[in-house]
Amino acid sequence: MPGFCNMPSSIFNLVDSHCHIQSAEGFEGEASTRKMWEKAGETSPEDIIARAKTADVTKMICVGCTLEDSLLAVNVARSHENCWASIGVHPHEAHHYVHGLAAIKEFAALATAPKVVAVGECGLDYFYEHSDRASQQRILEFQLELAIKRNLPVIFHVREAFDDFWPIFEKYSSRRKPTRGVLHSFTDSLENLDRALRHGLYIGVNGIATFTKKPEQLEVYKAIPLASLLLETDAPFLTPVPFRGKICEPYHIRTIAEYLAELRGESLEKLAEATTRNAQQLFNI
Repeated sequence: MPGFCNMPSSIFNLVDSHCHIQSAEGFEGEASTRKMWEKAGETSPEDIIARAKTADVTKMICVGCTLEDSLLAVNVARSHENCWASIGVHPHEAHHYVHGLAAIKEFAALATAPKVVAVGECGLDYFYEHSDRASQQRILEFQLELAIKRNLPVIFHVREAFDDFWPIFEKYSSRRKPTRGVLHSFTDSLENLDRALRHGLYIGVNGIATFTKKPEQLEVYKAIPLASLLLETDAPFLTPVPFRGKICEPYHIRTIAEYLAELRGESLEKLAEATTRNAQQLFNI
């Protein structure tokens, strides 16, 4: 496997709280993710999970982006003891579902499948706007309602859309019954970080932290309370330094953890223990 290296053994039990390994065999799944895995050559979820274990990544959340992709995630989770599934309709895909009642019903039924531990990734993406904003908002609300009904946390994707995201989120979340979840791949401002923390949301950090050129972004990563931090890869995307140019895999969590520990002035042991505990608490894994 290009870019793979043998990691030293240790006592860590790391969690990749956001990856897309379910489509690694390249036959089904979300199209852009499937194409990325094809670049990796012959691989499979089994191979990826085995490599992750050598880097002390012992638990993985397989995150769906479409109905088909979510079904794959559920199947991978069902057949691998160290994997769990999140079912989601990505904001890029919202326009395909906003009028698709049959698909929406089939998607909602997945929430009760074995080892489904979250809804998402879902949210708003105004950077690309592959789906119109109205459709994105409607599908986000549907998934928030589903998560509340099934008492599941939510994996949020929000890019250049917090002005619209917060009113929708706050409509469904209250002090009496807050909506649990994580802001995946967070790269936004201290202001939005503070607002997320007030709502009790976790913050997902991935390989972007290792290659960002923005000093203010690094300050945000340093400001995240350890009790609110989750590690993620978004594999096969966002490969961390020094593996840029290679396909990202869950084993890269170890590299991200090492980088963040140094950036934040914390021991790797402390960061690993806290982020694993956070993932276990949020997803009940």
